Amino acid sequence: MKKKIIASVAAIAIASLGFSVAPASAADESSCGTAAGFCVGLVTDVGKVDDKSFNQSAWQGAKTAAAALNGFSKYIETQDPKDYASNIDLFASKKYNVIVTVGFLMADATAIAAAKYPDIKFIGVDQYNASPATNYTGLGFPEDKAGFIVGYLGGYLTKSGKTAAIAGGPSSIPPVRKFIEGFRNGVAYAAKEQKKKYPKSSTVYYTGANAFNDPAWGASTAAQYLTQGYDVIFAAGGKTGNGALARIAKKKGAFCIGVDTDQWATVPEAQPCLVTSSMKNIPQGVQVLIKQVKSGTFAGGNFLGSVGAAPYHALAKKVPAKVKAKVKALTAKVLAGTVATGVK
Repeated sequence: MKKKIIASVAAIAIASLGFSVAPASAADESSCGTAAGFCVGLVTDVGKVDDKSFNQSAWQGAKTAAAALNGFSKYIETQDPKDYASNIDLFASKKYNVIVTVGFLMADATAIAAAKYPDIKFIGVDQYNASPATNYTGLGFPEDKAGFIVGYLGGYLTKSGKTAAIAGGPSSIPPVRKFIEGFRNGVAYAAKEQKKKYPKSSTVYYTGANAFNDPAWGASTAAQYLTQGYDVIFAAGGKTGNGALARIAKKKGAFCIGVDTDQWATVPEAQPCLVTSSMKNIPQGVQVLIKQVKSGTFAGGNFLGSVGAAPYHALAKKVPAKVKAKVKALTAKVLAGTVATGVK
């Protein structure tokens, strides 16, 4: 995705107030609030829209759906969590049809906005709608299943038996915790199948002020694991995780695993180590819900999106055929629920 270009003094002034706004698309924002218009606004979390992962995937889904419906799309990039509500209000004041908010931390602000603006439809990515609001749908994913699948692969690829997960956010965020615990349990499942005793997968969660947006911390943490002999590392968490992936790629013989989207395309510098990515099909989920709004079938509540693992790409030759077959069979069972991840 092309990075946004701030083209005016006004735009720079806006950014200084706690958010930045995407440039206008080909459609006209003046149609918002009219019978002829269909407008989709997206408010990111502080992880940035060009994080090559979570926020970027949601924006991809929003703008693709808007374009397919001959509508208008725009994003606001949050600079500080205290601006969640005001950023949502910017779209609501212009009578956007749909407002997509990205991330678990935006759930409270989204629920409040849904009650405040009953005529606007809200899609909360990685959120759970516990309210009776029918204009708000929480888009969730079984992250534990996605994590378990790639962990199982890692359990077969490790030579040292030492695997790790680097989380770009705290364990208090359910999707982050489910990814990590799923990965750890997948590794253990593979070890049990092979009758091997691996040390428990190491995990480190980011608890600083720049969650999902600290590539330097991700890189330094990955470097520490590599010096300790870890050879399969799952990096989960926006730009923080991207920093880890890029560092692991410099270590010959180590495997890294991406998150949220197929990071082979979005983080090319990680390709030397990137054997797969633990995927949430965020663009597809966002598109489905936006199209429901347009068709009048949007019902609120909660919607469960799909997950999976990305292709092996150029590292396919490093994955034995027997392992590929095992991962394929295990994936079907995990997604069907016949193999439990053990994550609550």
